[in-house]
Amino acid sequence: MKKKKNKNNWVIIVTILAFFISLLFSSLSQMLMPKVHIVIGVIILLFFIILGIVFDMVGVAVTASNEEPLHAMNSKKIKGAKKAVNFKKNADKVSSFCNDVIGDICGIISGSAGVAISTTLSKLLNINIFYTGLLITALIASLTIGGKAYCKRIAINNSHKIVYKTAKVISFFERK
Repeated sequence: MKKKKNKNNWVIIVTILAFFISLLFSSLSQMLMPKVHIVIGVIILLFFIILGIVFDMVGVAVTASNEEPLHAMNSKKIKGAKKAVNFKKNADKVSSFCNDVIGDICGIISGSAGVAISTTLSKLLNINIFYTGLLITALIASLTIGGKAYCKRIAINNSHKIVYKTAKVISFFERK
């Protein structure tokens, strides 16, 4: 009974977390995108695409990794290894957060950033927004899908290294 309640709690927590992260990212994107130069807008767009790809790679790596190498590192007291073991033990939650929360939010934000860019391009080049919108949407989709496809193999082949490096970075920011 307690296990089922914990699983339901996670769903509620991740849903609320997704709401607030999405609210933050969306508000930043909607405030910045219309006001920045198109080059800066493209850089912001690429940032969100890359962020989604990186988090997708971490989510896949956590799912694909084995606990044994992480336990071996932890037994040697290597900084960040304990966190890496914890990630693996909670692979479903870590993967859900990385792939679904951050990855999906980045995809949505990329789309809204793409709308702002296509609107600006349409005005600058005096082209129908239909065509700029199609082009930008296709570019965003292909970069996102291609980047995630490319990084999945890297994540699977280097899973425990990626999990450890991610845990080490997060451990650096945690309070002692």
